[in-house]
Amino acid sequence: MSSRTRLFDDTPPVPSDPVIIVGAGVFGLSTAIHLARRGYQDVTVYDRHAYDSSRFSYFRGADSASADMNKIIRSAYGGVSIYQDLSLEAIEGWKEWNERLSKGEDLPPGLQKGDQVFVPNGNLSMTDSTEISDFDRATITSMEAAGHSGTQLNVADSRDRKLAVKKGFSFAIDPFGREKRGQANTAVLDTTGGTAIADKACLFALHEARRLRVKFILHPVEGCFEGLIYDTDVGNRVTGIRTSDGRSHPARITILACGAWTPSIVPEMDGLCEATAGTVAFIKIPRESPLWDRFSPQAFPSWQWNMHNGAEGGLYGFARNEEGWLKIGYRGVKYTNPVSQGEGLQRSVPVTRWTPSEEGGKRMAAAPRQALKVIRRFLRDYLPELGEAGLDIMHTRICWYNDSFDNHLVIDRIPDKGGVMVATGDSGHAFKYLPVLGSRIVDTMERSGLENDCMQAWKWRALGTAAPRNILMEGAAGSRSLQNVPLVAEKSLSGVPQSRL
Repeated sequence: MSSRTRLFDDTPPVPSDPVIIVGAGVFGLSTAIHLARRGYQDVTVYDRHAYDSSRFSYFRGADSASADMNKIIRSAYGGVSIYQDLSLEAIEGWKEWNERLSKGEDLPPGLQKGDQVFVPNGNLSMTDSTEISDFDRATITSMEAAGHSGTQLNVADSRDRKLAVKKGFSFAIDPFGREKRGQANTAVLDTTGGTAIADKACLFALHEARRLRVKFILHPVEGCFEGLIYDTDVGNRVTGIRTSDGRSHPARITILACGAWTPSIVPEMDGLCEATAGTVAFIKIPRESPLWDRFSPQAFPSWQWNMHNGAEGGLYGFARNEEGWLKIGYRGVKYTNPVSQGEGLQRSVPVTRWTPSEEGGKRMAAAPRQALKVIRRFLRDYLPELGEAGLDIMHTRICWYNDSFDNHLVIDRIPDKGGVMVATGDSGHAFKYLPVLGSRIVDTMERSGLENDCMQAWKWRALGTAAPRNILMEGAAGSRSLQNVPLVAEKSLSGVPQSRL
């Protein structure tokens, strides 16, 4: 019998028990939906963001990673079958949500009949090499072995090009016009993938959870997590949460789905997860521009470029959205913001345009020089027509993720604590699972899927149990700390003011 069992009863809740979820991003929303679908009747989600008014828009004050205009959908995972299979399952869920929107019944506020939460315009994995990457090669092999041949198409292969045309993806074979400029076009097209319209998808999921009678407290004070409440007789048994208005909220189990904020409120995650930031740049295409149609979602895929090439690669991007914003992201360097949390400990804490000053300290109206250098070089080499049209970066954003050391999610109970678990560790690739991720989280809560490969990969673990993909907790002296990173002031980007971090 383990010490955890001796200290407290940590059996799973029953459907009538109160369940609290902290965080209304992808993990929290999906968990709420699947708890309700399994019959849990008393589920409440707390979040300090007023998503009903911001509608998950970063430019309206929402700064979680889930609050975004678009995210990549792909099933290409370099042969990692748990994510390949989960992505394919999620894609069916995305299609179902599109179908429901097409009927125009019971629409969420902010959405209308015909809106899509998933645009199946493919995902192009590119490299500046003359050969496709080992990752892409492994993806092709794995997908074929799983019975999905003909979905991952090498654009340099004449047979694959013909198949891409037959499938309606002729626009995605060479969307950057590399071949007509006499340049190498080395890429693999994932025809199962495309683009999630992130803010609309979150609005849809929020509405779906409410339809299933999940309660939401979305308020900067009443919904703001202040701390866990513990059983006074058994000090490591969590019995609920306290919010910033001073109120206590009891729960049989509390699920912390706080994204990049999770490691700073769960110190047990030291060495397992850390908040890291990617850089995002936005270019505005005017509706009257001839480039409007060129970069429409129907004529341009989502894409990735040199994702495994370190600081000089790691780019991804999308077609323009309905407002004309063309978004390019950089994850070649994963930046941190180490903050002292007592006893000489430093943990990376997100700082954004909307961070309260008492939490994040100085807000920086600038972007990392390295990120902008790589993005600008890509624009020059791959999208010269933007520069020729006089279009430049207008806004930037620092987007915070919660990276695990091995890039796997972390969904498990916190060791030696009862009544509490985490659902986090997105590592920059979890949004695509929104329709189905909650089912795995509820499995873990109920202890009903522990032999599942996902559950095994996502359980609580210590550094050394797998080869690290991410080096974490380098502290304020580390080269990735924003305090040590050369920044480019917004006034030097263009004549149009840019957003703060």
